[in-house]
Amino acid sequence: MELQHVNVKLLLAKPEVELDPLIPIFHSWIQDQLWGDLLLDVADYRHVYSSPGIILIGHEGNYSVDNTDNRLGVRYNRKATIEGSNLDRLRQAAHAALRACARLESDSRLEGKLHFNGQQIEIVINDRLLAPNTAATREAVKAELLPFLQQLFAGSDYSLGFNEEPRSLLQACVKSAQTFSLAALDKNLTSALSALA
Repeated sequence: MELQHVNVKLLLAKPEVELDPLIPIFHSWIQDQLWGDLLLDVADYRHVYSSPGIILIGHEGNYSVDNTDNRLGVRYNRKATIEGSNLDRLRQAAHAALRACARLESDSRLEGKLHFNGQQIEIVINDRLLAPNTAATREAVKAELLPFLQQLFAGSDYSLGFNEEPRSLLQACVKSAQTFSLAALDKNLTSALSALA
């Protein structure tokens, strides 16, 4: 199975974070054109219940502070297809989400109020044709996720579950047994890549 359009969402510690500052923050990211992504516009969906929140729209992918399912988090949504293995695609999406969350955590305009909770991550395959939410697909995706999660959590224990609602996108919910910082998770991915080189 080829996984494309991978989303990674890092859940936040406090769901009551004030999101108004995100609009000028995301506009500043457009001005800076960071990380080689072509960033285009900002959309505010907070008026919609359990919504995608505030989205920074890019050509290759979107960044958002997302409240889908009333679970607030920083999400990276890869839109463009990408070469490489499924593991490469999972690493790319995770790295982009970690990088965005770290930048938001350190932005003084948020007054230190936005923080990854250190344990919970959601992984979504945003493509119903490639990955319909069926038992067979979930088993196939689980086999792809296990080596990725082993690297991300550096061998630490974690739980892995799936949303089994067939009308929903295929979504894995992961919770680590220990708390990790964003830097530690990114280092785990980088160390795994270095070991393969």
